[in-house]
Amino acid sequence: MQEAYKAIADPTRRRILKYLRGGERTAGELAEQAGVGRTALSHHLMVLKLADLVRVERRGQFQVYSLNTTVFQDLLTEIIGWLGGMDDQETTEELHPVEDRVSDV
Repeated sequence: MQEAYKAIADPTRRRILKYLRGGERTAGELAEQAGVGRTALSHHLMVLKLADLVRVERRGQFQVYSLNTTVFQDLLTEIIGWLGGMDDQETTEELHPVEDRVSDV
């Protein structure tokens, strides 16, 4: 989980994650949206992949990235637990709407 905290500490990586909430994106689309060059994007995507927050799939000549919603939800559950001091059942119930929104997009 430590890698996930490192990954979300950077504003560029948070922008990438936010953009991926809208669905799968190619590296080119992510670079354009994040406002970084391909070398910098490659570094940011590697950090996100090592944290298991994003998945990548090769489709022909493109690499397509998507959110790993399971790990993303685990991270949110832990953060909400710290902030609210809720027990696990309450935290899980709170996050179901978040998971549904991420899955619907």
